[in-house]
Amino acid sequence: MSGTAVGLTGFVVLLTLLAFRIHIALTMLLTGAGIYIVMNQGELSGLLYTLNNLVYARVSNYDLAVIPLFILMGQFATHGGLSKSLFKAAGALIGHWRGGLAMSATAACAAFGAICGSSLATAATMGQVALPELKEHGYSGKLATATLAASGTLGIMIPPSVPLVIYAVLTQESIGKLFVAAVIPGILAALGYLLVIAIVVRRDPKAGPAGAKVPLPEVIKAQLRIIPVLLVFLVVIFGIYDGWANPTEAASIGAAACGLLAVISGGMRGKGFVASIYGTAHATGMIFMVLIGADLLNSALALSQMPTELANWVQGSGLPPLMVLFAILLIYILLGCVMDSLAMILLTIPIFYPMVMGLEFFGMPVEDKSIWFGILALMVVEIGLVHPPVGMNLYVINKLAKDVPMKDTAMGVMPFLASDFIRIIALVFFPVLSLWLVHFLG
Repeated sequence: MSGTAVGLTGFVVLLTLLAFRIHIALTMLLTGAGIYIVMNQGELSGLLYTLNNLVYARVSNYDLAVIPLFILMGQFATHGGLSKSLFKAAGALIGHWRGGLAMSATAACAAFGAICGSSLATAATMGQVALPELKEHGYSGKLATATLAASGTLGIMIPPSVPLVIYAVLTQESIGKLFVAAVIPGILAALGYLLVIAIVVRRDPKAGPAGAKVPLPEVIKAQLRIIPVLLVFLVVIFGIYDGWANPTEAASIGAAACGLLAVISGGMRGKGFVASIYGTAHATGMIFMVLIGADLLNSALALSQMPTELANWVQGSGLPPLMVLFAILLIYILLGCVMDSLAMILLTIPIFYPMVMGLEFFGMPVEDKSIWFGILALMVVEIGLVHPPVGMNLYVINKLAKDVPMKDTAMGVMPFLASDFIRIIALVFFPVLSLWLVHFLG
């Protein structure tokens, strides 16, 4: 059996194990080990040597220290009550519009995503804050849960974003440039969701009734409270991009600032601090286990030469580059039905990245193409978080809103998914949407 055949067989085995609900880290470890053993004709020495080096190389990688720091920043924001301030600020500004509180939840998710970096954390945190308010003001369960499930994806679309950090490490791309490139697409995502809410409440006014108008002094007071949060975002993003702080240093500053803000605001107590540390350790351990599994699998696939052979086949097939790109994006959407966003990035980038880099798109240089594809991959991956039947955000929000049937939430996210597809098509044909700010600040 050729190496390519071994690699493809291993990929089929991987998907089969995932269908049986085996954890993605264990699945990738088992599959990678199996490919290694087959390629080395039953010898275990190569597998053990590779495992020894891969584990040390991964956990000692300084660049990845940014991940627990971004997670800690989000944990401090969650347990320190900063999410409530963001929701109240948006609600004071536009809560009196029809559908205004749902729009406020979307805006708060976008702002919270700027200091969090995790979609599930954004959805869970803002769900706890916004769902009671939406229910109290008479919003339909369908609109309320769908809004929060979809808007939770802004946690990874608006930087800092853990999947983008992983993409940067895998492709040796600049974290700062990827973060800057994600800003405009992230804002477009938030604006698209706001437009969806406006259309939904226009067709069904009872789904999102208007609230009471807040006096101007209270509106100003609410906006002033979130200025420190916005400053943290600007310091982290532009600190990385301008070069006066590397990603780890900027994340450290952001985590410390969020912790300080949480204490000053009175939201952080002893239990909240302990919960933040525990939550960070738990999430970091999970991510690094997935990383180690992906490293072994990707190393095994490289040994089989499958990614290289596929890239060469695509380049020599004569297929239009855009057709190849849309096929890749479709695969991402299908994979989103069976695995989480981080696993998709880790599993597919080593295979798809060489294919895309070997094709010509609108005359873009390699560096621009790398950034553009990273943002496209991120945008498609987030669809998997809300795409039925197993979108993780759907389950997170539905668990908080137990009185709303899952069917209603799944149907409610369909207009938001339509907005996602329109945005992705726009990003494909207009790369400037993700590259303009990078070039402008460069």
